[in-house]
Parts: sequence; structure tokens; C-alpha cells
Amino acid sequence: MALYKIISYNTDTQIFVWKITETERELRESIVLQEKHQIRLNGMLSEQHRKGFLSVRKLLQQAGYEDKDLTYDENGKPHLSDGKNISITHSYEFSAIIVSTRNVGIDLEMKREKIVRIANKFIGSECDYLDKNNQYIEQLGVIWGAKEALYKMCNSRSLSFKQDIHIHDFTQNKDKGTALVDCKGLDFSKKFTFHFENFENYTLVYALEDE
Repeated sequence: MALYKIISYNTDTQIFVWKITETERELRESIVLQEKHQIRLNGMLSEQHRKGFLSVRKLLQQAGYEDKDLTYDENGKPHLSDGKNISITHSYEFSAIIVSTRNVGIDLEMKREKIVRIANKFIGSECDYLDKNNQYIEQLGVIWGAKEALYKMCNSRSLSFKQDIHIHDFTQNKDKGTALVDCKGLDFSKKFTFHFENFENYTLVYALEDE
């Protein structure tokens, strides 16, 4: 078992993180997949993606669920059979889920310099406070992770990372920030709080819709 950590935000919200150290065969042990999920797994050409998929099922078990409790809507957003909210992410050696009674989202990314080259595709209002000479890659990672988490929560493929999702200045904070999703075309505006942390060259970001 390679459960890496559990983060208890409160009694209603928990984050589960898995470090993928097992073989694919080991990950398959004790996992029973729905037929449609088995078909999806069989269609994955990358071993890394298959292991990420299977490790998420291990995390479901840690949270008290099975694969049969997980469904996806037409936009690909996951849902749990008991009505709780779930968000899923995996990246290379790690996977993570967040389970909550609130609307939540999660993202996990490996830190890579490549993010600097693609920054202009997702950075908009954030240009006002970013300093390219001070922790630029780390801050870009937090922004990207927060925008990914918010995009998952809003469940709309019409949202633009650059134009509609705004991460407020968090650079003076150690582990959290606030954000606004404001899509005038959809008459949609909501505020969010996000939390972030770094471990083993990865950035984990999880977000909650403000109540």
C-alpha cells in the first residue's frame, strides 16, 4: 500500500494522496471495475495512465468507496453514489482525490520549466502581481493548478482559463488564496478559496466554492 497522506480540511472534506510505487499488477489487486471502466482501462495505451487510473481506485477504497460508487456525467465530471462531491487528479508518480459535501476541485502537477513556455495561454489578470525573477515557476504552478481545479468544479467546457478564471494575488501567503470565476457570456460569477502545498517536486492545489 502506498497511501502517501490524508489531509483533513474539516470533518466534511478530506484529501487522499497516493504515491504510485506498485506494479500495474499489484494495483489491480482487490479492485473490481464496472464494465465501462474496465473497457476504458483496456483502451489506455500508456502504462503510466493505467497505473494512475488504478491508483485512484485505491484511493476510493481509502475513502470508503468502490469503483461501482463512481460515475461520470456528460462533461466527464465524477460523482459519488451517496451524493458527496469528488474530484480526481493524477500526475506521473502521484494521484489524489478530494471528497466533500461541498463543491470541490483538485489538481496535482509535477514542477517543470515547460510551464513558463505556455504561461501566456493561461495567465491573464495574474500578470499584475507575478514577478518573473522571484519563484516564478512555483507561482505559475499554483495558478495553473488552481485554474484546473476551478474548471473541474464549474463543469463548463466554455470557460477560458485566461479570460474567465482569475486567481487573486496569493504571493504573500504560504498555502492559500482566493479566486473568481467570472464568465459574462454565461452570466456566471462565483468566488472560491483554494489551498496549495508542495512535496517531492509536485504542487497540489485543492479548491472549495465559497459558501
